[in-house]
Amino acid sequence: MVLGLLVAFAIVLFAVARSMGADSQGQAVLLEPLHLASVQKNIAPFAQVAIAGKDNSALAALSSPAGAAPAVAVPATGELAFTQVCSACHATGVNGAPKVGDHAAWAPRIAQGKETLYKDAIAGKGAMPPKGGTTWPDATIRMAVDYMISLNK
Repeated sequence: MVLGLLVAFAIVLFAVARSMGADSQGQAVLLEPLHLASVQKNIAPFAQVAIAGKDNSALAALSSPAGAAPAVAVPATGELAFTQVCSACHATGVNGAPKVGDHAAWAPRIAQGKETLYKDAIAGKGAMPPKGGTTWPDATIRMAVDYMISLNK
């Protein structure tokens, strides 16, 4: 009986310790410098603008090494656009991005109207860079927004 009480006490103690540490550990992981650096790398623009006749040495340091993958081609559908770029944040909720399928997070955004969502996606909002870091035309961004709205209704 004493052994049973000790085991029950240990289980309760473990459950309490686990519940107390879960929130603080999750926040600590999100604020780690290596995690933040990888997020910034993932949301960085795919291309840089070089202007003829100007000193572009700062851009040279940012340019990709030889043999790097080419810039992402413009997708033909909103689903492809979401899969190629948008899902990096909106599938996982990185940096506060509303996750696809989280109707509570999307409802107030959808209520603002499509034009507001288009404007925010094209101009950028919060940690999201303009056009999600791509150089895609506005029409492609609108297709991606429409696709994400369709997943969250």
